[in-house]
Amino acid sequence: MTLTATAPSHVPAALRDSAPGDREWLLDCHCAGPVVDLLKGRGWDVIPDLAANVHCSSPDQRVYVGFLPETKEAERGELWHIQVKEADGRVAWSQTFGSSVPAQAVAGFLAALIAFPNRHCACV
Repeated sequence: MTLTATAPSHVPAALRDSAPGDREWLLDCHCAGPVVDLLKGRGWDVIPDLAANVHCSSPDQRVYVGFLPETKEAERGELWHIQVKEADGRVAWSQTFGSSVPAQAVAGFLAALIAFPNRHCACV
C-alpha cells in the first residue's frame, strides 16, 4: 500500500521551531464558541435552545452538530454529537466527543470534515 498526501500540510513557523516541551497543548475551553464561530462562518444554521444546548445544521441539512451540555447524554460524558446522513436521510456515521475534549479540537475535526467535500477517498 502506498500512502500519498491529499492536501498540503501547513505547519505554522512558531510550531515548527519550538520544542514539544515549550508549547501548551489544548486542555480547556469547553464552551461551544470555537465550533459555533467556525460553522456560522461557513453558512451553517446555528440554533441555541432554552436549555443552553446548541444545534447546528450544514447548509444541505445532511450534517448535524449538537453541543448538548443539558442532556442525559452529557451526564454520561457525551457533550458533542456529530451525525452525517446519506442523501436519502439514513445516518451514514456519527461521532461523539466528551466534555474533556477542548472545543478547539472539535472545531478542528469539523474543519477537516468540511475541507473534504467529496464523498470518496482518493486512496480507495
